[in-house]
Amino acid sequence: MADYPLDSIPPEDPHTLPDGDAPPAPNAIFDVLVIGAGPTGLACAIEAQRAGFRVALVDKGCVCNSLFHYPSHMTFFTTSELLEIGDIPFPSPNAKPSRNEALEYYRQVAAFYKLDVRQYQRVDRVEGSDGAFTAHIVDRFDRPSALKARKLIVSTGYYDLPNIMGIPGENLSKVHHYYDDPHPFFGMDAVVIGGKNSAAIAALELWRHGARVTLVHRGPDIHRHVKYWIKPDIENRIKNGEIKAYFQSNVVEITPDTAVIETPDGRVTLRNDFVFALTGYRPDFSFLESMGVRFKGPDRLPVCDAETLESNVPGLYLAGVIVAGSRTNEIFIENGRFHGKQIARALAAK
Repeated sequence: MADYPLDSIPPEDPHTLPDGDAPPAPNAIFDVLVIGAGPTGLACAIEAQRAGFRVALVDKGCVCNSLFHYPSHMTFFTTSELLEIGDIPFPSPNAKPSRNEALEYYRQVAAFYKLDVRQYQRVDRVEGSDGAFTAHIVDRFDRPSALKARKLIVSTGYYDLPNIMGIPGENLSKVHHYYDDPHPFFGMDAVVIGGKNSAAIAALELWRHGARVTLVHRGPDIHRHVKYWIKPDIENRIKNGEIKAYFQSNVVEITPDTAVIETPDGRVTLRNDFVFALTGYRPDFSFLESMGVRFKGPDRLPVCDAETLESNVPGLYLAGVIVAGSRTNEIFIENGRFHGKQIARALAAK
């Protein structure tokens, strides 16, 4: 591990480019364009830059956009050293770091390496081929632009696309597919749909901050993979009647004032103010398909070389959770962060 203490990293400057260069000309061609500026995307950019390539990143949101949209009080399941990228230590006084600590860490790492990150730039489509890709981009004001690169690394994660239930009322403003903070729901009747970590955490925080919470899960009980310090907590709240739970059940309709649940004992209509449909998320398969990436098997595993992570499209590399297709519980920051080194080695070899 390199000797880069976090407190030695200079203050963040969003206008700083590698080596103090001026902004590149509009028709500049980058060696590598990374699509997605989460932890894995940052790691890919760092390793490619360290290998001598000129790199830019684009993200439709902010740096580590998915982490930013995690619950504000979230604690990671893992230790800080397993979240490190770029050989920069991640110091934390806690056994397991918080979301805010992680956001601070990744901002500082991006600043240390002077990464050229283009935030709030959504890649609409990609044209061209190996050695001459063009990414057509739209900013938050719908203004178009383009970036040219010889190679592409796609690290878009999966947290931006929630699994839709497809039920009446799902498009009401009271329905949320993400949970952030419990304060706005004090004194409200909230239904939380799901039985994994996100749902358990949301249900507990909402209840502890004064909401009346009902949990609805299609499975027979709380999922076995829920964090070991969360699972007994939610199970005890349910056992004590502090959080009402319907298992082997589904929400089938949402109205402005109710939520209708199909249970083993028949339909139940609940008085309801807010619904948190925490039913999981999926990669943007259509975006990958639009670039020519092929998939195999029922889990939609993208075709790519296990060693280099180059997809079936020459010059287009995949990194992070999208490598696992719909099996999103197989790749996390802890193992996805090493994809950058695999790809950088492959690029250098070419």
